[in-house]
Amino acid sequence: MRLGVLDVGSNTVHLLVVDAHRGAHPTPMSSEKSVLRLAEQLDGSGTLGREGADQLVRAVAASKAAAARLGCEDLMAFATSAVREAGNSAEVLDRVRAETGVDLQVLTGEDEARYTFLAVRRWYGWSAGRLLCLDIGGGSLELAVGVDEEPEEAFSVPLGAGRLTRTRFRHDPPTRSEVRETTEWLAEQLAPVAKKIRRVGTPDRVVATSKTFRTLARLTGAAPSSAGPRARRVLTDAGLRQLIAFISRMSAADLAELEGVSASRAHQLVAGALVAEATMRALSLDELEICPWALREGVILRRLDHTNGSDLDTPPDRTRRTGDTGRTGRHGARWS
Repeated sequence: MRLGVLDVGSNTVHLLVVDAHRGAHPTPMSSEKSVLRLAEQLDGSGTLGREGADQLVRAVAASKAAAARLGCEDLMAFATSAVREAGNSAEVLDRVRAETGVDLQVLTGEDEARYTFLAVRRWYGWSAGRLLCLDIGGGSLELAVGVDEEPEEAFSVPLGAGRLTRTRFRHDPPTRSEVRETTEWLAEQLAPVAKKIRRVGTPDRVVATSKTFRTLARLTGAAPSSAGPRARRVLTDAGLRQLIAFISRMSAADLAELEGVSASRAHQLVAGALVAEATMRALSLDELEICPWALREGVILRRLDHTNGSDLDTPPDRTRRTGDTGRTGRHGARWS
């Protein structure tokens, strides 16, 4: 089965096309991205403006056409924090459906953490023992820990790299006081979550996913993407501290010139690094291993787990919530 997965995030709209068969690892065939930065287009009241909605509709329509051109039998489309938190999310989602025919579903932050955890578990297998999984997105930080495919604890906190760049930094590059104050503020925000995670037990393996962590690892000496997905890549606390001292003095334009840093994400690299450092410190972590699978792969794997292959519901033993954000209603994540 050729399956298309459309991920509408805070920064990009990403279409991933895979050959997916039940019981087998999904094989990537094509990957297409467009930069929207939807989170930056929310106004002071949290509403996504007309221009942002127009861009979203065009991007979804283009992705749907690309999926058809690539022979996809099915297209699963979901949105994360930027759309989830928009005050007019239901209106925007209705417009996307009416003008493109795509039923764009909204994942809760906790479900993001759970799907990502599933992908990490499948990548490393049962021998990995208790996993602790971290993922920094544009709008939120997801954390999940457990010994099964369903985490024992899963959290989503509003500490995404893009969000912090918008709300904590007024200068490019950020001033020393902005960096110091943000570091202290992050420690306060992460302390309650870290306490709950530590109660679960010491993890056997600590894993990070997402573009932010991959970029940070690459900048501290991890193997490039050309080495393949199976190359072991790590991010250490010592390497991260040294990197922050370097990149926090660089403008976004200069950061975009570094190897492995995309122009669309360069402006939020410092904030992402500070979130990573604060999370490692709060959880007393010396090293993270970088996993190539993340949210999109978790969504695909959950879909393939269903016997008839036609329904993707919420994780096992949980009732699908329809009002978590108070805004999405019938747009809560489900595929049929």
